[in-house]
Amino acid sequence: MKIRSIFGAQVGRFVSFTLTHFFHRSASQLPGRVALAIAGPNLLSDLSQKLSEGTVMVCGTNGKTTTNNVVALALKSAGKKVVCNYKGANMQAGIATALLPLAKAAPGEIDWAVLEVDELSTARTLPYLKPRYFVLLNLFRDQLDRAGEIDYVQDVIASSLAKTPNTQLIVCGDDPLSMGILARLKKEEGIALESNAGNSYLTFGIAEKTTEPTDRVPEARFCQVCGAELAYEYRHYAQLGAFYCPNQDFSRPTLDFAATNAKVARSGVSFDVTRAGEETARTNAPQKISVPFGGLYMVYNILGAYAATSLIGVPTPVFQKALLDYHPENGRLQKFELNGQEVILNLAKNPTGFNQNISLMLEDERPKHAFFVVNDNFNDGKDISWIWDVDFERLLAEKDLAVSVGGTRANDLALRMKYAGFGSVPLYSSAKEALAGVAEATAESQTEAKPQEPAPLYVLTNYSALWPLKAELERMARGEAS
Repeated sequence: MKIRSIFGAQVGRFVSFTLTHFFHRSASQLPGRVALAIAGPNLLSDLSQKLSEGTVMVCGTNGKTTTNNVVALALKSAGKKVVCNYKGANMQAGIATALLPLAKAAPGEIDWAVLEVDELSTARTLPYLKPRYFVLLNLFRDQLDRAGEIDYVQDVIASSLAKTPNTQLIVCGDDPLSMGILARLKKEEGIALESNAGNSYLTFGIAEKTTEPTDRVPEARFCQVCGAELAYEYRHYAQLGAFYCPNQDFSRPTLDFAATNAKVARSGVSFDVTRAGEETARTNAPQKISVPFGGLYMVYNILGAYAATSLIGVPTPVFQKALLDYHPENGRLQKFELNGQEVILNLAKNPTGFNQNISLMLEDERPKHAFFVVNDNFNDGKDISWIWDVDFERLLAEKDLAVSVGGTRANDLALRMKYAGFGSVPLYSSAKEALAGVAEATAESQTEAKPQEPAPLYVLTNYSALWPLKAELERMARGEAS
């Protein structure tokens, strides 16, 4: 390592130690920010050169934290030594922080870095890390006032990948926007999409129509090559499905990792996965995968993780055991039990995220409550007009559902609920207030002849509201006063 990188990494590690041991604060960003200020972005490449096998990066609008952490756990379960940004700090500083343990490690002592990366941060990380594998899950409209339109995000990712041509892409073949990045990349390289020159790639997706209802708000309606309106043999949700252009210049590819027999229930999801090519011809047997959480979108997350880890050599039984050992603790489908009250906390920061969470709620046949929280802080984006693209109307069919709202834009959410058909809904400033509302509603419906258990509370929140609510729920679970 260069002297600047050694010094920057040592200072960053000191900052991390001070934050965690003396101030009891999260150290997911500041140590990396300090280290980068001293050493510059070459710190990333200097640290990553100490890895014995390489780097896996996970990118996409939705699902990257869960996918990233599952990849890391599966590799550790297979006996690999791993560094990872488990808490989801996916900008350049957060990635640098995750790599700082490499500074004190001997060369080759750690095998893999598993790192989720923000879409726009690929420009400041990929050219330095040059990962062996880059998992691209999906692209949806998100934080429009920061990220702009999707085509700009696609350009950033494609340009970043062009600077690291030895990186192999593992890309969702069901997503025309993700496949559109490949089209841009190959065009920039001056080669055909099906060519193996430049960045090689493998695709994953759900290979058949499922029984899950499709949301009513499609995205990415147009061909990434000619601009014609796309058609579908079937669509799973948003723009994901078996798409094709009527002009025959763009379509879902043959899937290298294909999921079939997908089942979604409140208890989790399961599916079979078949890998195309010689291995399939040799074994001719789908691998069965199950995970005890998530909706249909989780099939894509787990399938992307499975593809990456199987390429590295993790056996399917080891991967499956890692899934069963994985317990979400970062606010993504995190569950709490509070005096017999079940609370499910999840991130929902854009129309597709909310719509998939609505589908997940509809799988739960119990009477339930929903607490929707939307902030408009800097890291959320000030433009929240996207709430009008969330299909809240689907929830009207739930006769035993009670809805409440919160956050800095609670009034906007309340108006959206009114137009969705819910009438006037309560506004709460905390999880404690929302839980009190659940308790009050349960008490009102309680009778001696028909005792009621507390209805589960689904708390769906965008980014900046997630961590305060998570901390509040954890304090309540420990019995501490909020």
